[in-house]
Amino acid sequence: MRIAILCPSPYSETSCAVSAHVARLGYVPVGALALPSWDRKTLVRKISQWGLRESLRYARAKLAPGTAKKPERVRNPYLAKYIRHRDGIFQNMHEVARAYGFPVVTCRNQNSAAALDQLRQWAPDVVIFTGGNILRGRVLAIPRLGVMNSHLALLPELRGMNTVEWSLLCGVPLGITIHLMDSGIDTGPILLRQEFRDFRDCLSLTDLQNRMIGAGIELIGEAIAGLDKGTISAIPQANREEDRQFFVMHDALKTEAMRRLKQMKTNAVAGASGG
Repeated sequence: MRIAILCPSPYSETSCAVSAHVARLGYVPVGALALPSWDRKTLVRKISQWGLRESLRYARAKLAPGTAKKPERVRNPYLAKYIRHRDGIFQNMHEVARAYGFPVVTCRNQNSAAALDQLRQWAPDVVIFTGGNILRGRVLAIPRLGVMNSHLALLPELRGMNTVEWSLLCGVPLGITIHLMDSGIDTGPILLRQEFRDFRDCLSLTDLQNRMIGAGIELIGEAIAGLDKGTISAIPQANREEDRQFFVMHDALKTEAMRRLKQMKTNAVAGASGG
């Protein structure tokens, strides 16, 4: 099984974690295609998600010189087990690539002619998308089996952005879906779909999302192995015209989502104790 990775940045923790995890499972990537470290759209998106202070702290930690690999340099603690290597952690995709022996190529746009040519040279069976540009049909058509994505919600119920919060607000069980991407927004066929029940100890919505990202990496590994062994196949999504897409999340809705998470935790504890 030939695997390629599409990354939003060489310093993406999720990209490092996915690449290292599939490599340890025996599926060393044939290559990774990464947007530049300082891609403007990626920076804008991260600042909007994390805030300026947290974005700068993360950038300083990843780019700091020296060989010490401190635990605090892991932004998402639930990825630490995937990016841990020897006596430290992988700080970027180049370190993962050196450890497992695959190339990392930088491109300005994952839909560009240069990116397409590189992917065709690698001839992947599956491309794992860990972030970046909105992918066009020419990219999606290159891998033999498709472009895989981890979506932090159950599909087809919830598509779009802020899906962890919308799951709580809409009363849809928390979950993760591994699917193959198509020209729509989260409309591609499903490989794996799993409810997420490890929310009792979550301290915040960010903590919940981080835990789900980690769980999604495990499912990506399962999906790759299943495709390779022929034990899973892609199933088209049903009732596409009836399902919901979400793109905007007001702060007041985030507050309400957090309240509902707390209530879920309370109910889960009460249920476990028989109360």
